[in-house]
Amino acid sequence: MSVASDQMEESVEHKQHVVNHNHTAHHLKQYFFPTEHVPRLSASDPLASQLIAEEKPVVLTDTNLCDTALKWDLDYLAQHMGSERYMVFLSNNHKFKYYDEAKIKQYKTNFVPPTRRVDLTFPEFVKKLREWKPGDERVYLQQGLNNTVGQAIVMDFLQFNWQWLNMQQKNNNWGPLTSNLLLVGMEGNVTPVHYDEQQNFFSQLVGYKRCILFAPEHYERLYPYPVYHPHDRQSQVDFDDPDMEKFPGLKHLQGMEAVVGPGDVLYIPMYWWHQIESLPHLGNTVSVNFWYKVRNSNNNLP
Repeated sequence: MSVASDQMEESVEHKQHVVNHNHTAHHLKQYFFPTEHVPRLSASDPLASQLIAEEKPVVLTDTNLCDTALKWDLDYLAQHMGSERYMVFLSNNHKFKYYDEAKIKQYKTNFVPPTRRVDLTFPEFVKKLREWKPGDERVYLQQGLNNTVGQAIVMDFLQFNWQWLNMQQKNNNWGPLTSNLLLVGMEGNVTPVHYDEQQNFFSQLVGYKRCILFAPEHYERLYPYPVYHPHDRQSQVDFDDPDMEKFPGLKHLQGMEAVVGPGDVLYIPMYWWHQIESLPHLGNTVSVNFWYKVRNSNNNLP
């Protein structure tokens, strides 16, 4: 990957700023590692295109990517998602740690999934979410946008800014769009640090999320599970209670972070570690992922 010139770096410094959501500032948890802010740029800024080409995170402010979905609050989705059942994860705490069901049988040691999965209609999910009280299982809907959703959702989806997306795909020589994942969660939900093997445009529709990112070179410092483990691609580190003796490399960890709100699109490069947090006390969150395979990539894990 190329290195930006001094002039470009000065441009990033000049243009980037913390998202000025004053009402979110005091809700951000402080962790044990330093972070810098992800650049926040107009999608038309040449520097934004350069950062994407160099596989570096950037928050894009005016893609108009999902403008027709900015109305996708709980009431709208409950009315228009249809009567199908969708994938909902339940957790006894605020963390929703991914696990590969296919690897559970291969794993020799007894593995207890940290969450459980149920299939609910969207109104059932909303009822469970709105009636939640401390001590109840927390809920998180994660469902691919496909032909099972209602017609109104399909029409909104078709009006996304596909011209801009297709241009990004072409300019960066990405492979096909593999999935669009709809994420609907409670305030305070956390998807712990992990990495994906695809490029991701993360579009925030409702509410506010914080994303903490680490470059691929921090791979060893994040102590991933073995590839045969159900938590493959996840970090063994508990960010809420890090064991610095067991994981001494943590003291060298340095990250980036961004807070995204309605209309923002965060580019999460392939192999970049990231933790996603629905900010507490600010209501439910709705997001959509756009995941792309990579046709030709020289970016390999360290």
